Formats: sequence, structure tokens, C-alpha cells
Amino acid sequence: MNYIAKNIRHLRKLKGHTQEQLAEELTMTRSKIGSYEEGRSDPPIDMLIQFSTYFNLPIDVLVKNDLSYATDTSFIEIGNQRVLFPITVDPDNTDLIEVVPVKSSAGYLLGYDDPEYIEQLEKIKLPFLPTGKHRAFPIKGDSMLPMKDGSYVVAKYVENLRDVRSGISYIVVTANDGMTYKRVYDKIEERNALLLVPDNKNYQSYHVPITEILELWEFTCSINTQEYDERDLKISSIALMLNQLGVELKALEKMM
Repeated sequence: MNYIAKNIRHLRKLKGHTQEQLAEELTMTRSKIGSYEEGRSDPPIDMLIQFSTYFNLPIDVLVKNDLSYATDTSFIEIGNQRVLFPITVDPDNTDLIEVVPVKSSAGYLLGYDDPEYIEQLEKIKLPFLPTGKHRAFPIKGDSMLPMKDGSYVVAKYVENLRDVRSGISYIVVTANDGMTYKRVYDKIEERNALLLVPDNKNYQSYHVPITEILELWEFTCSINTQEYDERDLKISSIALMLNQLGVELKALEKMM
């Protein structure tokens, strides 16, 4: 479906512009803006490029995704572009998080900035989480013992790499090595890189240039799935485990 008319109108309003003000910004007539917003005509490719550049959003996002529920904070910088990265909520206005399944974790590198890929991920509710955008990631290997292979880490999105806190564990998504979970140390000033350190001393630490880092997610909580039968580890049961974890943490908070 083509959402360009609705999106142009909504994005214009997010900027606080009238049709006339937007027309002046883009050096076109107000009537042309009105025509696009009302769906009386579709912008040609050169106009789509202008809108894409002005709103700093990919053309396919402008055309194929309904942005009407997004606010300014619903967009996160990825490289030199902004992509749709909404904090979704349920009818009770509780934040939902996406669960990246084990089988498609390799595909996350290709789909991390694709709204359609993110949209199809299973979503769960964890009301105990702090504010911010969270996602649940599967852990592979034993480099972060006692976190075992198959565990899930729920982590909060870090918008600026310079906000990294040395010694804290993060999910790191890199252009060359994919997704990994490591303890991270800030080496930006020294080497323009982050130092990734495994808790398991049988593995070597290594530096990753910040130019290779696509996403950074700070650890919030985890669940060890080793005690469960593999046949039970479907996304629905992972969601149940995580939700039960939320209940347990809320009960603990009341006791403290």
C-alpha cells in the first residue's frame, strides 16, 4: 500500500509546518503539496528524492510504511539516515519489545533497519522494564559465562555510541561480524573503537572500530533457557518465560 500522502501530511505536522511553509522549504507550490497530501496525485521520483532528503528517511519507508503513529523520538539515527524504529505499545499503553528468534538471528544483520522485518518479529510485554526501546536477543556460544548458549538477553537501545558505559555488557551488532554479546569498554578517544571483552577467559578480547558498529544495546535482564526442553523453546514459550520474569521482578521490588 502507498502511504505517501498520509506520511507527507504527518511528517509536515511533526515539523510544525503549514503546507505553504513546507512548499517554501522544498521550492515548490503549496497547491502541489496539497495535491500530494490529499492523494490527488503521486509525487514523481524527483519529488520523492526531495522528500527523502528533507525528512532524512529512505524512500521505501516513506512510501510503504504508515508513519502516522510515529513521533520525532520514534526515529533513530542509523548511519547517516533515520529509519522507523517505533516503540510499540499495546492497548493499555504498555511498551512492547520484539524477540529475535534463534533461527533468524543471522538474518537480523540484513533486517535490523528494515521496518517490515522488525514488524514481523514476535512482540511481548515486559512492564517492569525501564524507559527506552528494548529488544530480546538470543545468545550463542559460551563466551559470556555463566550466560549459556540459548539464553535470551533483553537489552536497551543506545542511540549514541559515546554513551557507552565501560565494563557493562552489551549486544553489539557489527557490519562484519554480525551480532555478539560482550562486555564493552570505551576506547573511542584512543582508537576510535570499542573494546569487546568476553567474561570467559578462554576467549580473546578484541577491538571493533565504531565505523563498523551498526547497533548497540545495553543489557537489562536475561533468562537462561537451558533448564527447558528444546521442544518447548518456541517464541511463545520464550515470551511466557520473559513475562513471568517480569512478574517475579515486580514482586521482588515490592519486597525491597
